[in-house]
Amino acid sequence: MAIVSTKAIVLGSLKYSDTSLIVKCFTEEDGLKSYLIRGVLKAKKTGLKVAHFQPLTQLKIVANHNLKNSLNSIREVQVIHPYKTIHLDIVKQSVIFFLSEILSNSIQEEEQNKDLYQYLETAFIWLDEHEKITNFHLLFLLNFTSFLGFYPDVSQKDKKGFNLLEGNFSDDVFDKNVITNNNFYQFKKLLGINFDAIEKVSFSKKERQLVLQIIIQYFKLHLGNFKNPKSLQVLETIFS
Repeated sequence: MAIVSTKAIVLGSLKYSDTSLIVKCFTEEDGLKSYLIRGVLKAKKTGLKVAHFQPLTQLKIVANHNLKNSLNSIREVQVIHPYKTIHLDIVKQSVIFFLSEILSNSIQEEEQNKDLYQYLETAFIWLDEHEKITNFHLLFLLNFTSFLGFYPDVSQKDKKGFNLLEGNFSDDVFDKNVITNNNFYQFKKLLGINFDAIEKVSFSKKERQLVLQIIIQYFKLHLGNFKNPKSLQVLETIFS
């Protein structure tokens, strides 16, 4: 067992017994880790609180990390980037729940990936600090694919469609995995941009829903065990 001090982003939590939680975090030092937080649901004035373990909260923790992939424990915790708007804004909260579910579903690495950690950290701070965020989740998910190893190959942008299975542009418009016409046009708007350019991308409500469905299909084709997020419906309602 090692005592580790690391930054960590909460991906989700499950109730364990009447008083405890199992919390899944992506840590800067050791990748994916799960922690048993005993007694945290009992009322007490000091130490670890339920509020520390809300989805996508950014923490600094001192933890015991077991070398065998069993549950770990947290000794100390502090919130390092307290969000100013996320917990007060119903739209942002819905986005956070949706993205935390997808991240839980997608990140499997129990090893250090500082580039991914930095991407998550800066993306959620950006979300907290900006008002025009209706397309944030779309760009977040698309750019997240570069850390999972299947960001679209954009070297042949002049072709007529995009092959979701192969992850590249294609002229084979009759292939069932190739998106064409309006689907292709809408999807392409997000390629190669960063969060600051997101306000300039315009989607109607219907187009935004369409692009999200395409991205989810893209995840399903590349991540074998990827499931439809339960919070998808809530998100679609919020943006409709």
